[in-house]
Amino acid sequence: MTYQPPFTITTEIIGLISAVSEQVGFVQRDFLDASPQLRKANRIKTITGTLQIEGSTLTEEQVSAVLDGKPVLASVRELAEVKGAIAAYDRLDALNPYKLDDLLEAHRLMMGDVLARAGQFRDKAVGVYKGKEVVHVAPPAHQISGLMAELFDWVQQADVHPLVVSSVFHYEFEFIHPFMDGNGRMGRLWQTLILAKWKPLFMDMPLESVIKVHQQDYYQALGNADSASDSTVFIIFMLKAILQTVEDASNREQSDQVSAQVSDQVERLLSVMGDGWLSAQEMMALLGLSHKATFRKNYLRPALQAGFVVMQDPDSPRSPRQKYRKVI
Repeated sequence: MTYQPPFTITTEIIGLISAVSEQVGFVQRDFLDASPQLRKANRIKTITGTLQIEGSTLTEEQVSAVLDGKPVLASVRELAEVKGAIAAYDRLDALNPYKLDDLLEAHRLMMGDVLARAGQFRDKAVGVYKGKEVVHVAPPAHQISGLMAELFDWVQQADVHPLVVSSVFHYEFEFIHPFMDGNGRMGRLWQTLILAKWKPLFMDMPLESVIKVHQQDYYQALGNADSASDSTVFIIFMLKAILQTVEDASNREQSDQVSAQVSDQVERLLSVMGDGWLSAQEMMALLGLSHKATFRKNYLRPALQAGFVVMQDPDSPRSPRQKYRKVI
């Protein structure tokens, strides 16, 4: 191994690795036994998040509809991006994070209906823009094959924690910018894949949706790493995002344990809701219930907490005109 990406293992990084590993230990057994509904909900969050970072306007609801083969009012490109992301993430468990050919195949799946040269390295110079300002000039096209070969050689042989390897790969990939388009979503997907080979629960963790929440910090960390010619600051950002993702899963697991006794009621509620928006009174009527407090405690609140039902107006949760819709 000749290439060594520049980064430093700091005490903060060591602490974050320990914190993530501890949280993973708490949730991995139960998370791997998660219901198909929860896995689907997390996949929807993942795809929505990674595409919204790239400017997509589609919501989780719309992505869910595309996943289910339902018609969605959106641009041809946005629909193609969703279908490509679904295809790439569906293939994730069959991909090898240490094989360059698999990365090219994943890019072909991700961008096949969007980009003429999907699955092929770019043959032109590119830059990353913020508005009209160039914030990153990628290496020349003729260097890409060699740079990517060196990066994959390092990933295969790196003697550091997979949490660090995945984060370094993510940064180095974005720096090289090997494709004409789709580099951001591919870098995030490949980090997820590397993490999943370490702990399979990451296959269904919505890390990309957490990055979306902290999108400006994500870009800032990439920019700071470029300025320093060192990915340490980006590693720290990603480890914090990973920690938040696992902590969110732990909190959700605790919530699921609390609501396990009413899972039958939640399933019954989902079975009568259909696809449209419904008021609490309409849902109670469908269920044949008359006691509002019981309905909210045993049916509606657990469904909301589990992410199976969403509010039409989440900023006004107590609105008398509030309506609800099934997510999946």
